[in-house]
Amino acid sequence: MMENESSWECHQTFLNVLETGSLSAAGRALGLTQPTVGRHIDSSETALALKLFTRSFDGFAPTDVAHELKPYAAIAAALRRVASSHGSGVRGTVRLTASEIIGIEVLPPILAARHGKHPALIFELVLSNKVDDLLHREADIAVRMLRPTQQALPAKRVAGIGLGLYARKAYLRMHGTPESTDALSGHAIIGFDQGTSFIRKFQEQFSMFSRAALAFRANSDLAQLGAIRAGFGIGVCQVTLAAKDKRLNCVLKSRFSLTMDTWVAMHNDLRQSPGCAATFAALAAGLSAYMQRS
Repeated sequence: MMENESSWECHQTFLNVLETGSLSAAGRALGLTQPTVGRHIDSSETALALKLFTRSFDGFAPTDVAHELKPYAAIAAALRRVASSHGSGVRGTVRLTASEIIGIEVLPPILAARHGKHPALIFELVLSNKVDDLLHREADIAVRMLRPTQQALPAKRVAGIGLGLYARKAYLRMHGTPESTDALSGHAIIGFDQGTSFIRKFQEQFSMFSRAALAFRANSDLAQLGAIRAGFGIGVCQVTLAAKDKRLNCVLKSRFSLTMDTWVAMHNDLRQSPGCAATFAALAAGLSAYMQRS
């Protein structure tokens, strides 16, 4: 975008405003003040002689050209991360992407252990289920529930995550424990508002989780987990995660049991990056150990 040293910051600011839709939210994510974020956007627009965002009372709406520039800004940000990894030892910035549940409930201790061993290693974590994050260089490493099909993304299956039906004990005391899948129709069911291909396949297999049957719908894994923990009703939860919460009981254990494959993927161009290689290995080992407890 810009031909000076601060252009690196402007690339990152542009991407964050594009993602969040506001200067204040982007500033919080980057640790910058709102005026600084605004200056970065103004500088980028001046350097490009283009309008990147339309200002409105409820935020910043990206223009068509902003969407077109997004992949190039992501590549520039990736270039800086790769460059930061060069030098003595394992160092630099590694950008990761994972689902909300994995990113919040599972990865922090794994990354903390890796950082303890390599203090010069910096992590950026993006909570997302988008499969194309790596191809567009919006992230370096992805933890996903399906295997990437693109040849440019080498992936390793680490293990399968056990899934079950769970509800808060207080909810079951009030509404009873279903003894069959048919009995679930009399309960408050928690599930997804909008489906991916995996979710649609799941809903075909288990009709009680069709959108029309749900009493609580959310696209957020974390929101669904929160609803289960709050006693709203019955929903799907990772077995290992549920075991940590003594307030939860498994429902229909013998009739509902799923295993969801988990993959760690990285762009092929980053295989020689010490930081990415060390992080990839730590994720594969840490996730495998976590899932073996399910």
